[in-house]
Amino acid sequence: MGTTEDIMQRMSRKGLRVTEQRKTMVRLFDGASGYLTPKEVYEQMQREYPGLSFDTVYRNLRLLLDMDVVEQIVFEDGVKFKLSCEEQHHHHHMICLQCEKTLPIRFCPMSETDVPGDFEVVKHKFEVFGYCGDCKDAAATGTASSKAT
Repeated sequence: MGTTEDIMQRMSRKGLRVTEQRKTMVRLFDGASGYLTPKEVYEQMQREYPGLSFDTVYRNLRLLLDMDVVEQIVFEDGVKFKLSCEEQHHHHHMICLQCEKTLPIRFCPMSETDVPGDFEVVKHKFEVFGYCGDCKDAAATGTASSKAT
């Protein structure tokens, strides 16, 4: 996706204010090893900005999402965000339910989808959830796995 400075420059070119809070949030995602819930972002941001509201955090998450800086995934336990992957071409993801490791799917099934003639697709997302080899092997042997990407 780029460095924090690259992202801040993109914000500036779009006419958005480049604030220390936004820089901190981008750095937070840049340093994260996996997905973050809005609550986790809020709690970590609160350490540096005690008066920060949850609404402000969520508005900035939406802004970063709209700018394609972060990706949003809906897990069984709720919505999580992660810095957008650096794959430049259109792709989808396989996501491990245990460690949240994310792997690209380079085939897009949209062309094989039976879309009714009067429906116009403007955006789509395809995600496959399961267990990566490490987590599957750990479950089989009874050892624990930690979150990683």
